[in-house]
Amino acid sequence: MPAYKRVLLKLSGEALMGDDSYGINPLTIDAMVTDIAEVVQSGVQLAIVIGGGNIFRGVAGGAAGMDRATADYMGMLATMMNSLALQDALRQKGVEARVQSALRMDQVVEPYIRPRAIRHMEEGKVVVFAAGTGNPFFTTDTAAALRGAEMGVEVVLKATKVDGIYTSDPKKDPTATRYDTISFDEAIIKNLQVMDATAFALCRDRKLPIKVFSILKPGALKRVVMGENEGTLVHV
Repeated sequence: MPAYKRVLLKLSGEALMGDDSYGINPLTIDAMVTDIAEVVQSGVQLAIVIGGGNIFRGVAGGAAGMDRATADYMGMLATMMNSLALQDALRQKGVEARVQSALRMDQVVEPYIRPRAIRHMEEGKVVVFAAGTGNPFFTTDTAAALRGAEMGVEVVLKATKVDGIYTSDPKKDPTATRYDTISFDEAIIKNLQVMDATAFALCRDRKLPIKVFSILKPGALKRVVMGENEGTLVHV
């Protein structure tokens, strides 16, 4: 029995690269959507926010010295490509998905309309929110916190390459231990970089817990939504 009814999954664009230096690795995205499909089929309503680092990384050199707002809009377009790839991969697994964009791109995807997004989720469709918040200077972490609050989700699932939050960097410190749970205040005091400051503050203000886990561990997403001891829960 799932521990949550409605969740928002935050994926980094880099998570789609696999072992490649940029772009979308077919095996990686296939493994990811297999896990997502399993969660949706268990009855959990799911929304996704995805970053664009895997695509924007390829042009980041050319963006050096570029106007920040322009570079951010380019990053939003990169999230659009990832969202369409994710939608297609989900449909191939038999999961209906809808992309809603914060930037108008009506010939390709739906505009972001909150009641429609909620209805899609209630109908068992996965909603992928593209183009971040639609505003420069805000990260996709902030978009995840914002959309999570708007959708009334019970938890924001932040998928990373590390299986939770540790006392120190586990790659550098072999004695580092993983927190099962940690409060927002404790994470701030210990300066643990869970999300960027704006996203973190929004989740804290809305009393919206954040679960940090590794998307690279097979079945981890399902274990998280089932309430098993996977990753780290950040709570009020």
